[in-house]
Amino acid sequence: MDTIERLKTALQTAEDKKAENPVILDLRELSALTDFFLIVSSSSDIHGRTIADEITKKLKEKGALPISIEGYDLGNWILIDYGDIIIHIFRPETRELYGLENLWIDAPRLEPVRLLK
Repeated sequence: MDTIERLKTALQTAEDKKAENPVILDLRELSALTDFFLIVSSSSDIHGRTIADEITKKLKEKGALPISIEGYDLGNWILIDYGDIIIHIFRPETRELYGLENLWIDAPRLEPVRLLK
C-alpha cells in the first residue's frame, strides 16, 4: 500500500468516525520529517481515541503499523506517526492553541473531498 492509499484510508476512516475539519498538508517539498500531515478535530477525548483506534485498525488490516502513538491517554492531541504520514487528532481548543496549519502555512493543502474521489 503506497502513501496516498494510506492517506486516503486514514482520511476516510476519520470521516466515517465523524472527525471534523480535515486538513491535509503536503510537506514533501518542505520537510524531511514526513510527506503529509492529516489534521482533524474531535468533539471529545473519547471521540479522539475512537478515531485513533479505528484509523490504526483499518491501516493494520492493510499491513501498515504506526511507528509511534503519542497523547492517546490524554486525548486532546493524539499523534499517530506512520513515517510518511503523521496524523494529528485534536480537540478544537488544542488545535487552535498549537496552530499547526499556521506553522506550516507554506505547505500546499490537498482537498480532502478530491482525495477521496
